[in-house]
Amino acid sequence: MERGEAALLRIYLGEAHKAGGRPLYEELVVRARDAHLAGATVLRGPMGFGHTAHLHTSKILRLSHDLPMIVELVDDRAKLEAFLRQVGPIMGDAIATLQPVEVIRFDPTGSGKVPTAP
Repeated sequence: MERGEAALLRIYLGEAHKAGGRPLYEELVVRARDAHLAGATVLRGPMGFGHTAHLHTSKILRLSHDLPMIVELVDDRAKLEAFLRQVGPIMGDAIATLQPVEVIRFDPTGSGKVPTAP
């Protein structure tokens, strides 16, 4: 197991947000990969609301086409801040949080060597 300091960037947006002809969450993940960030995950929420206080839910009777989405990105703070500057023009009314985190990497091989991303 290896531990290290990093940062976590969370971007909150709606499923219906678009950028470059595709969903914004997809565009963000592709750009994060192209920027060689350490990792990205997209989470889809079954319920939420934002600055408009309009409730978005996946309940059968009130099916929403704009469910809450969270894009989580992990890397060092400087790389994440540079990424935010790059994607700022396509973010629309999305919001983001940036916080320090401790990253724990596990060694699945038992060799003591931690695999690195390509």
